[in-house]
Amino acid sequence: MRPAQRVALGIGLALWLALAVLAAVGPLLVPHDPQFVQLDRRLHPPLSEQHWLGTDQLGRDVAARLIAGLHWSVGISVLATLLAFTIGTGLGLLAARSRSFWATWIRQITAFAQAFPAFVLAIGMVAILGSGFWTVVLVLGLVTWPVFCRVVQAEAASLLQREYVIAASLTQMSRLRLYLWHVLPGLLPSLCVLFAFHLAEMLMAESGLAFLGIGAPLGAATWGAMLSDSRPYLISAPWLLLAPAAAVVLLVTAANLVGDALRRHFS
Repeated sequence: MRPAQRVALGIGLALWLALAVLAAVGPLLVPHDPQFVQLDRRLHPPLSEQHWLGTDQLGRDVAARLIAGLHWSVGISVLATLLAFTIGTGLGLLAARSRSFWATWIRQITAFAQAFPAFVLAIGMVAILGSGFWTVVLVLGLVTWPVFCRVVQAEAASLLQREYVIAASLTQMSRLRLYLWHVLPGLLPSLCVLFAFHLAEMLMAESGLAFLGIGAPLGAATWGAMLSDSRPYLISAPWLLLAPAAAVVLLVTAANLVGDALRRHFS
């Protein structure tokens, strides 16, 4: 890995590590209740009366809500990416054998799923199923697994034609063992890169759903909801916008730095 790639990878991992530490110790550093309303302290600027990032239109501590949103947004992004990764990788491996009955059906289902814009489909599914943490995880995972499936299918089909894989299949090795020991290791570079970029996309999708008011429950401390609530106060209280916007930008930038560094390293 080149020095520039190592620097980008180090910066991205350092940002994620710092945010993970903040998520763990944040409630100790900011002991305020993110849902506690104090109308007599509404719209206080940052660094005033023990409110590091100020208060919002209801007097709630912005820093406490930002940390609470970190648990929500990052949790949904990671779990949705893991769900999409698991479903897409499993189905992609099944579809890698072009003459299989299941492969034909999986390819058709994948093409059908990708015919619809994922975010629009997610909006419709959340509107039907209702809001909630696990609902958003399930919806985002189910609408984005074709991305992993297509990549795994194409690369696994290529790997199955390699001489060492063909030689291993001639030794009466089971298909499961063949995939685990000879196919999956060849897929790891592409999957690591795709996982990092997909994590950034899930963070943006979750924030978009919360911004529209259909992902998180009403009043929940999420970054998208904080961005939505800050719109009437862009001039009078800009910190309401800057705090969650900076958090989203930092996390997306960190994920993209990691993904780009890994892509350049493996290419």
